Amino acid sequence: MNDVTGHLLGLKASQLQALERTWRRRVDAEEVVSPELARHLTGISREMGRQVGVLLDRKGDVQAVMVGDAGKLTLPDIGRARAGSHRLRGLRLIHTHLDDTPLTRDDHTDLALLRLDLVAAIETLPDGLPGRIHIAWLLPENPAGALWQEETVASVHELRTDALAGALALEEEFARARTARRTGGRERAILVGVSGRRRSREEGESSLEELKELARTAGVEVVDATLQHRNQIDPRTLIGKGKLGDVLLSSMQLMADLIVFDADLSPSQARHIAEETSLKVLDRTQLILDIFAQRASSADGKLQVELAQLKYIYPRLAGRDDSLSRLAGGIGGRGPGETKLEIDRRRVRDRITALERRVEALSGDRQLRRRKRNDRNLPVLSIVGYTNAGKSTLLNALTHSTVLVEDKLFATLDPTSRRLRFPRDREVIITDTVGFIRDLPEDLVAAFSATLEELADADLLLHVVDASDPRRDQQIRSVEKILGELDLLQKQRVLVFNKIDRLPPGEGAALAHQAGGVAISAAFRKGLGDLLHRCDRLLWDDGRVAFADVEAGAPPPGGPAPEPDPDPAGR
Repeated sequence: MNDVTGHLLGLKASQLQALERTWRRRVDAEEVVSPELARHLTGISREMGRQVGVLLDRKGDVQAVMVGDAGKLTLPDIGRARAGSHRLRGLRLIHTHLDDTPLTRDDHTDLALLRLDLVAAIETLPDGLPGRIHIAWLLPENPAGALWQEETVASVHELRTDALAGALALEEEFARARTARRTGGRERAILVGVSGRRRSREEGESSLEELKELARTAGVEVVDATLQHRNQIDPRTLIGKGKLGDVLLSSMQLMADLIVFDADLSPSQARHIAEETSLKVLDRTQLILDIFAQRASSADGKLQVELAQLKYIYPRLAGRDDSLSRLAGGIGGRGPGETKLEIDRRRVRDRITALERRVEALSGDRQLRRRKRNDRNLPVLSIVGYTNAGKSTLLNALTHSTVLVEDKLFATLDPTSRRLRFPRDREVIITDTVGFIRDLPEDLVAAFSATLEELADADLLLHVVDASDPRRDQQIRSVEKILGELDLLQKQRVLVFNKIDRLPPGEGAALAHQAGGVAISAAFRKGLGDLLHRCDRLLWDDGRVAFADVEAGAPPPGGPAPEPDPDPAGR
C-alpha cells in the first residue's frame, strides 16, 4: 500500500484505512476534481478534524495523499519532475478546508514555488459534504504583475475548468514569454543579501549597494534587492525556505531569471537553491569572475581569469555514479573505470596545473622586465585602491595618456605602465593596477599573483580613495587588508583622496588633512601639484620644486603634450 504522509499521530485504524483507500481513486484528466473524490476527502477531513489533500497528475491518478492539522497542510518532497522556467509541475493540489476560508498564503506559495498546474481548496460542510471550492492557477507574465488568478465555484458539480487544457496553454504562454525575454537582451536579476552576527544591517546594506554596482558592470538588469537579517545562516539555502519562497514569488512577479547572492555559496547551498527555485543562481565571487572574464583583453589577463574560474569550479563539480566508480570499495562497489565526474575533475585539475605553469612563466618574464627597469635606477610608483576609485583617471592626468576610463567597477584588469618625468630631469615609472574590492576571492588574488607582483618592486604606493563615497573608510580598510595579505604594508604609501569635486568646497582638503593624505580631483586636474610634491619628498627627500604647471594642464618638462580626458565623467 502506498504511504500516507503528514500528521498521522492519533488517527484511528479505520481513518488510516480510509486514507489508504484514497489511492484507488481516479478522476478524468480534464477534471479538476470529481464529485466522488471531493466527497471522500471532505468526509474523512470532517471526521478527523484535519485537512486532507491529494496530488493528482495529468492523467488523473493520485500521486500523493497528505494529512495536515486543522489549519495547514504540509506537502511531501515532490522533487523536480517537469520543473523549469517555462514548464509546470504536471501536478494539481486538491485539499480540504474545515471552513469556507479562501486560499491561504501557503496555498499561493505552494502554487508558485512548486509551479503546480493549479491549487483547489474544498469547503468541508458540518455534515461532511463538500461545499464551495476555491481554485487558483498561475498567470503568464502581464503588465499588472499578477502571479495567479483565482475563482470560486459554488459546488464541484458546477466546475467547468478544463485542468489539462489550461495547464498546457499556460506552458505555451510561459515558453513564449521566455523566448521574448531571451531576445530582449540583458538578464533580469534579484539581489539577496544577508546580515547577522558577523555583519551589521548597515554593513549588509552597504555591501548590497556594492553588489548592485557589480551587477550593473556585468550587464545585469537589477529588478529588486532584498536584505535578510538572521542570527544563524541556514546551512541548506542560506536565507531559509520562507524567505526563499518570497524571493521566488518576486522573481515570478518581476520576470526575473537570475538570483545573485551577496555571499559565497557552498556547492550544496547553490544546488539546493537552484533545485528549489529552478532559477539561475550566482554568488558574489561568480559575479566578479564574470566581470573579469568580460574585461580581460590581454593574453595574460585571460589566462589568469581562466585559472581563477577553474579554481572556483573544481570543488563544485558534484555528482555520483557509483556503478562505474573504481574508487568505491566492497562488494558491488567495484567498477570498470572512472566516472564522468572523475574524468571532469581530472581534466580540470590538469588544466589548472598547466595554467599555473604558464602563470609562473609569466611571472618570470615580468621579473626579467622589472630587473632591466631596476638596472636603470628608475623609481616605481604603483597606483592601488578600491575599484572605481579613479586610478586610471589619475594615471591619465599625470602622464597625459589615454588609458581606458569608465565609471564602472574593474574597468582596468591589465597593469599599465607609463613614464612620468619630474622636474630636474627625474623620471619614474608609474603603474596602474587592478582595483581591489572587499572580500576579494582568494582564488582571484592567487590567479593574479603575477600581476600583483608589480607592487612588490614599487618604491611608493599611491592609495587612491573615492572621497565622495560614503563607504570610503570601509574601502580603505579593505585595501589595507589586501595589502597586508600581499605583505606590502611595509611599503611607503600616500593616501590620495580623489573626486573632491563631488564634495562641498573645502571638505576634501579637510578630509585629507585629517588622514595625512592629499586631496585631488584627477578628472579636473586639481591638487596634482601637491601630490607630486609629496611623491618627490618621499622618493628623493630633497625635492622642493614648483608644480604649478601641472595644475594648469601643461605637460611636465620633457613630457608629452596634454590630451583631453577621454571621459571626464568617469573616475
